Amino acid sequence: MAPDNAGRRLRIRALASVGSDWETTGEFPLESSWGRLRNWLLRQAEKEVLQRRLFPWLAVIFGLGILLFFSADGRPGALVPFTAAAIFGAAGFLARRRFGLALVLVAIAALCSGFAAAAWRTGTIATIGLSRVVITPVSGFIEAIEDRPSGARVILDVTGMDRIPQTQRPRRIRLTLRDATGLVAGDHITANARLLPPPDRAWPGGYDFARDAYFRGIGAVGSALGAVQRSSSPVPKSWRLALSASLDQARNTLTRRIASAIGGPEGAVAAALVTGKRGSIEETTNEDLRAAGLYHIVSISGLHMVLAAGTIFALTRGILALFPVIALMWPIKKVAAIVAMIAAVSYCLFSGSELATIRALVMTLIMLGAILADRPALSLRNLALAAIVVLAFEPEALLGPSFQMSYGAVVALIAASPLLQKASGSILTERVLLGIAALFLRAAIPLIGTTFVASLATAPFAAYHFQTFNAYGLIGNALALPLVSIAVMPAAVVGTVLYPFGLDGFVWTMMGWAVDLVLQAASLVAGLEGSTLFVPAMGAGAILAASLALLMATIPVSDLRYFAVVPAAAALAIGVSPIRQDIFVDRDGLGAAVRGRSGQLVVLGRPPKFVLEQWLRADGDGREASDSTLYEGVNCDPAGCTVEVRGGRRISFTTELAALKEDCGRADVVISRTRAPPGCAASLVIDRPMLLAHGAIVVRLEEEGATIQSSRQPEHMSRKPAAGEAFTPAARRTVPRGGRTVSNDERD
Repeated sequence: MAPDNAGRRLRIRALASVGSDWETTGEFPLESSWGRLRNWLLRQAEKEVLQRRLFPWLAVIFGLGILLFFSADGRPGALVPFTAAAIFGAAGFLARRRFGLALVLVAIAALCSGFAAAAWRTGTIATIGLSRVVITPVSGFIEAIEDRPSGARVILDVTGMDRIPQTQRPRRIRLTLRDATGLVAGDHITANARLLPPPDRAWPGGYDFARDAYFRGIGAVGSALGAVQRSSSPVPKSWRLALSASLDQARNTLTRRIASAIGGPEGAVAAALVTGKRGSIEETTNEDLRAAGLYHIVSISGLHMVLAAGTIFALTRGILALFPVIALMWPIKKVAAIVAMIAAVSYCLFSGSELATIRALVMTLIMLGAILADRPALSLRNLALAAIVVLAFEPEALLGPSFQMSYGAVVALIAASPLLQKASGSILTERVLLGIAALFLRAAIPLIGTTFVASLATAPFAAYHFQTFNAYGLIGNALALPLVSIAVMPAAVVGTVLYPFGLDGFVWTMMGWAVDLVLQAASLVAGLEGSTLFVPAMGAGAILAASLALLMATIPVSDLRYFAVVPAAAALAIGVSPIRQDIFVDRDGLGAAVRGRSGQLVVLGRPPKFVLEQWLRADGDGREASDSTLYEGVNCDPAGCTVEVRGGRRISFTTELAALKEDCGRADVVISRTRAPPGCAASLVIDRPMLLAHGAIVVRLEEEGATIQSSRQPEHMSRKPAAGEAFTPAARRTVPRGGRTVSNDERD
């Protein structure tokens, strides 16, 4: 069939399925605005179909199914959604001659498939989490060890844990050691340790370490007390553990070699770029990189994988091209692609195979596979296919910042690349700039343009997850990325190749010079006033609207993309007026943060430093946890603290039962790590039973009462609502002013 006929047939199938009013002339009657609108929409739909832009939306719908699973109550099983996906998928195949119906059926199948993938992944992990804080002897194999400025952190495959029944024992734990001298991955150790369950979110909507730990199979975290000793193992080492331990030993050996060859902060950063071990990087260096918008360079992801694979691809193709016989007889481009694929897999394994690295590997392999199939390497179809593959195996990745920011940046760059090329070409063809100036612009325009596009695409996700905006990230990336692309990563590839021969020393030295320049650029940008701006935490609605705007602006090729302004405007409207909480309560009841009369948060009690910093960032507050202004207007004594907020309300935090009884009669809100006494007359009581059931709590004070949100939804909820009160633990609820939360009987 000729291409014209094939295109005409595809167009007719697509458009005829939209409605029965389509006529042979291809136009609706123009008497009505509705007819003109339908004609316009059909023309845009025709462009989307002919340009094959429907497939990327399958990845979006697949991801939507994953979001629906993680939004559902409890843990739905995988059988029903898998069955539904198979039924709708088969129905879509059978209805393939009716294009519109087939599209709907396939979309439903993709939605069910995403839900089923998340259900299957969650059900097969089955991580056993520690239920309480314990101090116990523990023994196990070291799976991985990472040096840190103050000791080391290890992942332990547990073989024994006293005082914990076998059915309640975590299989893997993360343990911090003060001294790990002489220990290597694969050793079996015994230590006395203080272990606790993986911590929940510091506030509803914050980073959920417990969820991430669950999907990594980690059931407890803690620190070793006293000396750590090697011991004999009661069970043999599995082949998987032996393999991962061998890789980790090799990674640590190379990490130390690079760090010692270069020295200083640049040595730690250079080692992290090669092996993925970031524990030795000093916090001041991390802060400079974050402020300059450059922290992504120390997390092995798409940039590093593409540069590493691209370097191998170019070197292999260049070497083979030197031999005329090979260049004429062999498809050297495809041979180079195969060698680059092998190198990319090796790089992923050697760098620790973390989620971001695996996602980058999948995308790189698909790009190189497209070369083997004589297809465009970088396209939205390939990106969508990579996203589906990654999410099918790791659905939880969709909820994290790494996936969202990396794929958001790439989809924006793919969509904007024709515009950037056109802009660069139009400037350089004006014949005004010649010689060095033209060469400079030829390199600078794509770099500045891609940096701007990537920064714009990832800004909403950075604001949502980290409550920060790097105002000078464009400058930082423009200064540093050329060095990373031209000098740092090629040196990393060459040094790794020469490392087994012992000829790598001079390469690490040169790499260190380049990394030092990158760090100087980061320090320069970080030192600018206002380099890091803190913004209040956005709600889920804002980030969903921003994501939809990004997708609508990048996937369509027709004028439908201009509709992206609608969700973009909604995201902006929601984001600029966030809901700011008035009270943050620690999940363990160690302290709280309350919005004082000045409008800023003040601290009651002694919340953990990390938790307090999370509260401040959620409020868009850039103060450090040690700032003295955090205690202004707070009255404290050994029994607790009180503060008066706007509206004349008194907030009390108590640690002793006697003081709690007194505060129940004079405070509007009472917060305590102990159980409140019967008949507590405070308007709102947040005590130990409530914290145990709900975890971290935030409260928004209003004229008519208080709105409460908690970070945990217990499956064993048994309390009854108070009179006239609809109480749902993990959702928002309103407590009438002058009333109480729940009675003591109800709390029990």
